[in-house]
Amino acid sequence: MKAFDYIEIRIPAKPQYVSVARLAISGLAARVGFSYDDIEDLKIASSEAVTNVVQHAYDEKDEGDVVIGCALYESRMEIMVADYGNSFSFEEIKEKVGPYHEEEEIDFLREGGLGLYLMETLMDEVKVNNEGGVTVFMTKYVTREQVEENVERITT
Repeated sequence: MKAFDYIEIRIPAKPQYVSVARLAISGLAARVGFSYDDIEDLKIASSEAVTNVVQHAYDEKDEGDVVIGCALYESRMEIMVADYGNSFSFEEIKEKVGPYHEEEEIDFLREGGLGLYLMETLMDEVKVNNEGGVTVFMTKYVTREQVEENVERITT
């Protein structure tokens, strides 16, 4: 028996298909057992990764695809978003993105950095490989209730 189920979809790198990726990830996350808030986090992080491909991976004359792979485990979901277009330096962009402070207005965040910031904030793990295109690996763990099963209840 396999330790996980793997689902992969390929969509055109066009803005109108970002919602398709969000919907697919939402359904898969519900299947794993994520809470509503965690599903929203997964949708935001993954749509940021897909939007990054749509905006930056391919030239206007080149049309490409976005590959979205999801590995479903009992305790986590791993999402891969990959393209085969232009690469970028994750570390270089990450250095340009400073920490967000509540006293700053959202309008002043550097363009292009908010998506990476959101992915790193909303997911438990984020890894980027930018050889021959860009591949973003994101992991989110299911947070179950932290109460032991055979605990005695105290009533007042």
